[in-house]
Amino acid sequence: MEISIEPIVTEKANAISEKLNRYTFRVSPDANKFQIKSLVEKIYGVKVVAVNTANYIGKNKSRYTKSGLIKGKAAAFKKALVTIAEGETIDFYSNI
Repeated sequence: MEISIEPIVTEKANAISEKLNRYTFRVSPDANKFQIKSLVEKIYGVKVVAVNTANYIGKNKSRYTKSGLIKGKAAAFKKALVTIAEGETIDFYSNI
């Protein structure tokens, strides 16, 4: 089973990472906390202290256009908040 992980870089996520040393990732919905912890430690080379996860359900969306009503759905995803050890950092911009 392949687990995908990608960082979430928003203003709120950056504020949390600067203040609490906690980084936000969008992960596969079937990934558990132990898998997320080992993957972050392997990829970024940091010591993970805690992992918190949140499941977001897909929401129904609709909009009115000239051709009529268009209905769709936003994708469901899982978000992981990873707290790393004091004094360590993750640099998302190093490989740009």
